[in-house]
Parts: sequence; structure tokens; C-alpha cells
Amino acid sequence: MAQARGSEQRWAQFDRWGPYALLGTGLLLSVATSELIGMDRVAWTAVALLVTVALGLQFWWGRVPRGPSVAGVFHFFARWAISFALTWFNGFFGVYAIIGYFTADRLMPPRWVKAGLFATAVVMAGSNLGGMSQLRSWLDWAVFAALLGLHVGLTLVFARFAEKEQERAEAEAATIAELERTNAALQQALDENAALHAQLLVQAREAGVADERRRLAAEIHDTLAQGLTGIIAQLQVVANAPDLPTARTHLDRASALARHSLGEARRSVHNLAPVALADDGLPEALRNTVAEWGERTGVRAEFTVTGTAEQLHEELAATLLRIAQEAMSNASRHARATRLGVTLTFLGDEVILDIRDDGQGFDPLTLPERTRTGGFGLDGMRARAERIAGSLTVESEPGHGTAVSARVPLVRHDH
Repeated sequence: MAQARGSEQRWAQFDRWGPYALLGTGLLLSVATSELIGMDRVAWTAVALLVTVALGLQFWWGRVPRGPSVAGVFHFFARWAISFALTWFNGFFGVYAIIGYFTADRLMPPRWVKAGLFATAVVMAGSNLGGMSQLRSWLDWAVFAALLGLHVGLTLVFARFAEKEQERAEAEAATIAELERTNAALQQALDENAALHAQLLVQAREAGVADERRRLAAEIHDTLAQGLTGIIAQLQVVANAPDLPTARTHLDRASALARHSLGEARRSVHNLAPVALADDGLPEALRNTVAEWGERTGVRAEFTVTGTAEQLHEELAATLLRIAQEAMSNASRHARATRLGVTLTFLGDEVILDIRDDGQGFDPLTLPERTRTGGFGLDGMRARAERIAGSLTVESEPGHGTAVSARVPLVRHDH
């Protein structure tokens, strides 16, 4: 677009000063060849008058709005008539007449352009013979006709080239305009995407805050609440202990649970893995957790690993351990079980955790409203599993125990 504007400015300068320069050049050449041509005083008087009129015409045109118009047609043919008369006296004034080739399409409407180019070709053919006054014999006219044909042919060729160039310029301008519209639309889309991205960041931040609150609530429930429940149970035994050694044993257990819960609280605040996973992998952590739970509750508890054990991702291992702890906590509080079994299965690209007890069982459809919708029991375990693209199923029936199964994708530890 800038290139097109630059070209228009250069042509405007040529239209303004070019005729003066060409007229002056033609006049100098005519003076230099006046004796050769045989120009007398009368001829020079006519030439002086015509040059004066040409200068006045050009001065007038400098004050008229440019572009194809009726005034442009008048200006073109008035200048053509002056150049025709000048070349009658001296053919070198064809230098001035040649300007018609360059200005016909910018001064006149399209229907006048061809006529203007043909008229210019007539003057140029005459100037090539030394001036229109030199046409005296049929041979002169034959040569003039040949020269006119040559000029018309060249004019048509150059006109065709000019049309092609105009079409190319218009196509280029259309392409540039389309690119500008596309760029504007793209910029608008980028602005909308930036606004949407900012909105998504805010939503993600809010979701992250909510998820962190849920995580901390679940951590507190799974660690502090369970630890405090165990401590209370041990202290109740102490209150009813028949002798001092029994009371001391349960006090030691309560103290150990308190220290364990304190460590879990500190790690939950810092979003670290459970204490049991600090030094051991998931299989060993589950084995120790099940053994400690069985010793604390007096329930016969067993742990089994099947398949080839692998080092799991920290979040995956922590989630499965929390699910196991919650399931065992539910069993100790509600199931009245005598046996409990925990199985960790490595099966291809899945890890399966099963917790089964022989307690009194329950009907999953008749759970209390808080347990189904707002608590941290079964719904909490299910939310944990789903957070790592897993699932959790519960099978239970009154009088026939409970089975909890968590299935999660196997994601190995990052080394």
C-alpha cells in the first residue's frame, strides 16, 4: 500500500513539472536546428505564441483538481493541438508531444483514452518525418502511414502492458486489503483469547483454592481425626484397665498415636506424602499400616501383594494409602469385624486396592445423608480415586461384611 502511494506521488510530480521540462527541451532542440529546418521569423513568432499558450495552459491545469474528468479531456486535447502545431514547424517538438502517451489514462475517462493515444501517435509519426509540414508527396504520406502504424502498434502493446500492470496492482491492493482485514480479525481473536485465558486463569486459581481446601479437610479427617479417635479408644481402655501394666501399655499406644498424628499434621500442611511413605514404598507402608491397625483394634488383619510390585508416583501411593486408612477406620468404627484383609494388586497398567471385612455390613442406599453427600467417608475415598483418574466401588450387605475396591492407572515414580 505504501508503495502504491509512493508511485502516485511520483506521477503527480511528473504531471506537475514534466510538461515544463519536455516543452523546454523541445524548444532548445528547435533553436539548435532552426537553420537546418529553415525556420523564418514568421515561424518563430508562431512558435513563441504557441509556447506561451502551452505555458498558460499548464499553469491553469496546476490549479485544477486532478484525475479523469471533462477538464482533463479539454486539457489533454488542447495540449495535443499545441504540440501538433509546434511539430508542424519543427519535428523536435515531438519531445513535448510524447507526454500524451503518459497522461492519457490519468487525465481522461476510459472511453477517451484510445482516441487520445491515437492522436498522440499521429503527432509522433509526423515529428519523426521532421514535422507535419514535410508531407509533400505520396511517398512522404506512405512513410507517415508506416510510422503511424508503428506508433499505434507500440501504443497497443504498451497499453496492454499497462492494463496488465493495473490489474496486478489492483489484485495486489485487494490482497493487501484482505490481509489487513484478516490481520484485524486475527488481532481481535487474539484479544478475545487473551481475555478468555485471563478468565480461565482466574477460574483455575479459584478451583485450585477449592481443591486445596478439600485436600486439607480430607487430610485432617484421614490423619488427625483418625489419630484422635484411636487415642480416645486407647484412653477408654486405660480408664477400665484392671491393672497398671495394661494401662501403661494402652497409654504407650495412645502416646505413639499422638506423635504419629502430629507428624501427619505437619506433612499435610506442607502437602507432603503421608508419614508411612516417607521411607517406604506403598506395599511396605500398607503392610505396616495394616499391622498397626490390627494391633490397635485387636482385629485379625492381613495384607497381601499380588503381581510385580513397582515404585508408584508419590501422589498415587499417597491416595491409595489414604483410601486404605479410611476404609480401615470405617471398619473399626462401624463394622464390628473380626477379620480384615487388604490386597494390593499390580495388574498390567492398573493398580487395584481391595479392603474386605467380615463385619455387620450395611445397605449403601440407606447411608446417612451426610455420608452420601458431604462427609469424608465413602464419598471422600471416591473423590480421592477420581482425582487421579481412578474409580472406587463399594459392595456391602447387612450381615455379610463390606468390600471396598479402588482401581487407578499405574503411574510410575519419576526418577
